[in-house]
Amino acid sequence: MKKYALMFPGQGAQKSGMGKDLYENSIAAKRVFDTADRVLGYNISDLCFNGTEQDLMKTINSQPCILTVSLAAYEALKEKFNINPAFTMGHSLGEYAALYAAGAVDLETVLKLIQKRAFLMNETAENSNGAMAAVLGLDNETVINITNQIENVFVANFNSPGQVVITGDKSSIDNSLDKFKAAGAKRVIPLAVSGAFHSPLMKNAGVQFMDFVADFEFNNTEIPVFSNVDAQASVSAADFKEKLPKQIYSSVLWTQTIENAYKNGVSSFIEIGPGKILAGLNKKINSELETLNIFDYESLLAVIDILNSKEECLR
Repeated sequence: MKKYALMFPGQGAQKSGMGKDLYENSIAAKRVFDTADRVLGYNISDLCFNGTEQDLMKTINSQPCILTVSLAAYEALKEKFNINPAFTMGHSLGEYAALYAAGAVDLETVLKLIQKRAFLMNETAENSNGAMAAVLGLDNETVINITNQIENVFVANFNSPGQVVITGDKSSIDNSLDKFKAAGAKRVIPLAVSGAFHSPLMKNAGVQFMDFVADFEFNNTEIPVFSNVDAQASVSAADFKEKLPKQIYSSVLWTQTIENAYKNGVSSFIEIGPGKILAGLNKKINSELETLNIFDYESLLAVIDILNSKEECLR
């Protein structure tokens, strides 16, 4: 029987208008947006549907918006199809949607967690001079070796073979770009972000978030959830509470996560949330992987048709 894993996107997947047709066509999706408006204390639905690209790029906005759209799309899927995934996973903030989908946290809790996370990461970024850049065309080991030789430069994301994101102090990042090019990188692209996310420079945000997380109830899950921190799957509430704060200042082991899911028998993934970024990464990680995408109402119906045609899919 084919194993499916659900995966949820992170920051960078945002787009103006995202989620609007889900809101208009799915009672379950509308319920998520309405709950988010109430819990977060402002009209996040309007921000998703009508916010400008500039508005949605801000960390304080993009994280809760992407999470809300992802959860709305997930609930719209559940409304029409009872899929039982083998695993869930998410890229950076997407891990919060993965925890929700597995039953580790309820809707109000996950919204409050991501709102606090976004605030702390934004605040820390504003008080530091951080930057990030994508290094294309070098293997992981070479990138790690170079960052180990440069003070205040670290690996943020192992996105796919040949695509690694570095993070750290802006001047150090700027001064390091030629070293990666000299080592054979095809391109080194500075990213339009406001801080050194997933680096030790975010440690203070992680420590504060640990105190915040302590006050919330997490559940053990039947569906294992992969963590960005170690690319390992767990069903333990204690593990989730311990790893989420560390995720803020640790590398995102995405390539390793997909590889480990494949080793555990998963060859089919459903990306749920705005964009198709993770599907693109999957192709680079393993060309044998099948990835379906749910990012609006039309794609939701298309995926349900595909799932209905697969006898081996758990329903």
